[in-house]
Amino acid sequence: MRTFVSIALVSILAAAHAVAEPLQKIPHDFAKWEKAVSAFEKADAEQAPPKGAVLFVGSSTIVRWKSLAQDFPETLVLNRGFGGNQIADSTHYAERMIFPYDPSMIVLRAGGNDIHVGRSAVEVFGDFKDFVAKIRTRLPEVPIAFVALSPAISRITEREEGDKLNALVAGYIKESKNLIYIDASKVSLGTDGQPAQELFVKDRLHLSEAGYKRLVEVVRPYMPKNKTK
Repeated sequence: MRTFVSIALVSILAAAHAVAEPLQKIPHDFAKWEKAVSAFEKADAEQAPPKGAVLFVGSSTIVRWKSLAQDFPETLVLNRGFGGNQIADSTHYAERMIFPYDPSMIVLRAGGNDIHVGRSAVEVFGDFKDFVAKIRTRLPEVPIAFVALSPAISRITEREEGDKLNALVAGYIKESKNLIYIDASKVSLGTDGQPAQELFVKDRLHLSEAGYKRLVEVVRPYMPKNKTK
């Protein structure tokens, strides 16, 4: 009996230690985005963007959203996404690509690239919380919206982790102030519940015009009408 109790106690302590230990992060190369961020700064120096816009940041879904201003004509918007972006990149470059714009709202769509390079949903969720914490150091009341991941044909094996990340973020946001969860998880799906070919371009990763139309319909209810005429 004593041996059994000892083994059980060791198991419990080991489990507690494992929870307490921070997750080991995969080394991240922030420098590779320096060119993209510098390009934003150069453009801003030539023509300063307006303050108080709804700022869209994140990965290629944001970068390729060329119709952003037309899709939300009553909202002052600014696009500062860059392809390949992981959530940690937006956190790292916040001082240069978020705070200078004094946004009235921040819309983040990222996390898929993070999972694609081997990070778990739990790890990426930790990065999301780090992003929120960073923003709150300077913009404590500005709403932050997370646009949920939707499955892509070319990354269908990553769907489960993407769904897990969506669930973790949704639960966290539900219990937090000034955070918004935009459920875009189904914008890429057909009637059979699987990613639909017509909602993607040829690479089967990025949304087509039809895919963006569906994304716009999901995001629109959350957009403030802050554009002066």
